[in-house]
Amino acid sequence: MNSLTISQDEESCVVYGMPRKAVECGAVDEVRNLEEIVRRLIELR
Repeated sequence: MNSLTISQDEESCVVYGMPRKAVECGAVDEVRNLEEIVRRLIELR
């Protein structure tokens, strides 16, 4: 089983602290805005 980590992008975040840390440490596969995250999750279903 594979996993995918998606982070919210800085532009669509109110506070980017936690997503930034995840991106900086390489724990994120994709960075997307909030609407794109919803579409991506539906696509992965």
